[in-house]
Amino acid sequence: MLNIGSTMLSRNMYKDVSLLIDHSRLRTFPSVLIDFVSSLCRFDSTTILVYKESFKPVVVYPSDPLQQSAALKYYLDKAYILDPFFSVINSANPPEVCRLNDLAPDSFERTEYFKSCYREFNLADEINIIVRLSHCSSFAICLGRYDSLGAFTRAELNRLKDIYPLVDSLVRQFWLSNSQEYAHYERTDGLMKRALNTFGGGVLTRREQQICGLTLQGLSSKVIARKLHISEGTVKVHRKNIHTRLDTSTQSEVFVLFLQHLSSIESSGEDVRMLHVVENKDEIKTV
Repeated sequence: MLNIGSTMLSRNMYKDVSLLIDHSRLRTFPSVLIDFVSSLCRFDSTTILVYKESFKPVVVYPSDPLQQSAALKYYLDKAYILDPFFSVINSANPPEVCRLNDLAPDSFERTEYFKSCYREFNLADEINIIVRLSHCSSFAICLGRYDSLGAFTRAELNRLKDIYPLVDSLVRQFWLSNSQEYAHYERTDGLMKRALNTFGGGVLTRREQQICGLTLQGLSSKVIARKLHISEGTVKVHRKNIHTRLDTSTQSEVFVLFLQHLSSIESSGEDVRMLHVVENKDEIKTV
C-alpha cells in the first residue's frame, strides 16, 4: 500500500482515486469528489463554492436550486459579505484545511452574521477545504456536521490534510475545464461594498463608518483594534458612539438599518453591470 502522510491507500481507495481522476474534467467531478471525501470523514452536509474577490460566490454544488436551502440562498444574496470566512478566503494566504472554529471571531454566536444566517444551517461543526485557483479566486469545499455527529475529530482533520495535495491538483484541473459553466455572468459585489462604505454617511464619522462596517462583517472589537492599529478601548468607544448617532441600542438594530440601506441602493438600480469572468487569463471584462 502507498502511504500519503498518515493516510494509507487501500485497494478500494485506489479505485476511488482513479474514479476521481477520470472525472476531473467532467461536470460530474463535484459529486464524485464528495463521495471520495466521505470515505475520509463523516459529514451531514456539503456545499462547494467558488469565491472571486470582485464577485458573489458561485455555487458549484449543489447546482440544482431545488437542493439549495433558504439559508444558502440568503447567504449567496447578501449575508456572504458578513461571513468571517469570506474575509479569510480572500486573503493573500488562506489556510488549506481548517475548521470554522479556528477562523471565527470571538463570540461568533453573538455576531449578526450568526444570528441572521449561519445558525439557520444548524451546524455543530464545519471543516473547509480551500483550493487557491488564482491570486484572486478560491474553491471551497464546506463540510458540515449536525449535533448527531458532533465535532470533527483530529484524526479526520489530519486525513483531509494528508489527501489535500491530490484534491488541490484535481480541483484545479476541473476548474480549468469547467469554469465557464459556472461563472459566465455574475453581478459584482461592488454594491455590497458600496453599502458598507456609505452606511451611516452624514451621521457617522469616517472612522465610525469603518468600524461599523468591520463590525457588520463579524469582527470583534479585539480584531478590529488589531486591524486598525488602535486600542480595543478606543474601538468600544467608537461602537458606543455609533449606537448614539444611529439611535440604536443593539447590533441587531444596526444590522436592520444596514439591510434597509442596502435595499435602497439595490432599488435605485446602481451597480448592476454584468461581468464576464475569463479564468484562464484571470481578467474581468465588462459586458
